[in-house]
Amino acid sequence: MHFTVHFFMESILTKLRTEYKANSLNKYTKPKIYHGGKSFDLTKRWYVYYSFEHPTKVTENGHRLMIQQPPIYYNINRNYKTKTERLKAIKQLRNNIESLLKDGWTPYALESEARYTAKAALNFALKLKKSTLKKTSYDDYSNRLSHFLEYLRKKGLSSADINSVNKKTVNDFLNSLLTKSSARNRNNTRSVLSALFTILEDNELIDNNFIKNIKPLKTTSTRNKTYTGKGVDDIYKYLEKEDPIMLLFIKFVSYNFLRPIEVCRLKSKDINLKESILHIDTKTSAAKTKRIPSILLKELIDLDLSSEDDFLFTPTGVGRWEAEERNRRDHFSKRYKKIKTILGYGPDHTIYSFRHTFITKLYRDFRKTQSPFEAKSNLMLITGHSTMTALEKYLRDIDAELPSDYSDRLK
Repeated sequence: MHFTVHFFMESILTKLRTEYKANSLNKYTKPKIYHGGKSFDLTKRWYVYYSFEHPTKVTENGHRLMIQQPPIYYNINRNYKTKTERLKAIKQLRNNIESLLKDGWTPYALESEARYTAKAALNFALKLKKSTLKKTSYDDYSNRLSHFLEYLRKKGLSSADINSVNKKTVNDFLNSLLTKSSARNRNNTRSVLSALFTILEDNELIDNNFIKNIKPLKTTSTRNKTYTGKGVDDIYKYLEKEDPIMLLFIKFVSYNFLRPIEVCRLKSKDINLKESILHIDTKTSAAKTKRIPSILLKELIDLDLSSEDDFLFTPTGVGRWEAEERNRRDHFSKRYKKIKTILGYGPDHTIYSFRHTFITKLYRDFRKTQSPFEAKSNLMLITGHSTMTALEKYLRDIDAELPSDYSDRLK
């Protein structure tokens, strides 16, 4: 017993010496997570917290004072409603904050009156934003920010105080984009910069996000036309013979109403044949469960799904594919483009058009026996739209609802 206690005390002393040494070398404590207590209470605000050495305040012994910094919430509570999703997101946020600290970032200015440079502040905002973005979205943010930082560098503002960047600076940059590309590209860049400046405002690095007051420009949206019934039959028959892999890819878009990028994310582990369901990361949700209809399920029975991390779609079928998500999607887009050119379809008909086609078909079939509200309510369960408003806008955009013949009223 005496040996055990002695060993235990020695272990504590060793640990304390190690921690003291670590804290004496670092200017911060390791970021930690508050997750609502032992019960993981989702009604409480989860956050990341840490302490940092104050640049001027000292203890009686002359050591710099460790000050606990304001908790970092970063919309984790608002954006993630389940325990699993919130834990994953807040762990990523903690890791990103720790990475920033290791890279030398400080919540205090290097000198008491100094401020953050535009480059440092915006890179800080991007790193925090990373915890809420998928890989493709993060790459898009990073690319757009790099163009903005290059613009600031040429204007001599990259190393200037972040508060030197004002509404006119951003407007001039957006106008330069408009002359070189399109209103859509200009608007998308505006949205990215606004999201980053909101983070700077939330962290009190700027007074307010003025980009919110820069209006987006009107754009003409490109329509993906629906296919006719005969058109679908002809394409299916052609692909049955010429490209069965492309056909199965399209059937996931047609029958499960997935977007092409979502089909590219599917792995063997996402398919549950026994329960006829699949799990997928969608545009609006970190993880969603969808029913696999029997018309599609029967085509999956013979697939080899034994390796969980195999992608369902590669250039040759189920298997491993060391390629970025965007490149995987582009592969199938280009693959289909060759096919539709052979069959006489133009740019308005895409893989995405199959989603429009079959949602229209399903809605019109529901409407034969159901009221508009009943039809839309049933359709929401299938398509995965999060709100009735979003579904109604989508149905209007694809002209799913058509009036009956009104000739008698014209006489």
